[in-house]
Amino acid sequence: MERLLRNENETEALGLALAAKARPGTVIALIGDLGTGKTTLTKALAAGLGIAERVTSPTFAIIKEYAGGRLPLYHFDAYRLGGAEEMYALGFEEYFCGDGVTVVEWANLVEELLPEDAIVVELAYGQSADERLVRMKGACDASAAL
Repeated sequence: MERLLRNENETEALGLALAAKARPGTVIALIGDLGTGKTTLTKALAAGLGIAERVTSPTFAIIKEYAGGRLPLYHFDAYRLGGAEEMYALGFEEYFCGDGVTVVEWANLVEELLPEDAIVVELAYGQSADERLVRMKGACDASAAL
């Protein structure tokens, strides 16, 4: 399913909708170029989970953990990883199968490790500077967020 997000507010609304549907063990795979809204979507997801802590991109940390909400949030950034083997070294399985929600930015770089039921969200630039095209697949009820 594909939809046009006209501005950052609509990207945030999608994050809130995903948070409402999230359950323990939910994995959300984000794919898109720099600046397409992956971290914006994650921030809104965290807010929707009730996480008050400031969410930032984990580019250099690779993973950040946030607690204090309805569910914990595990935020991975695969951009600087050398591939799946480095994700293994981080113990990704404990996060993917854990008690929280896992978001993986640049998930296309570790695609072979994603669970079959992962929600895949692809973000691309639209025609204007604020527009984003979003394509979502997986976890049928989450696709209703579009």
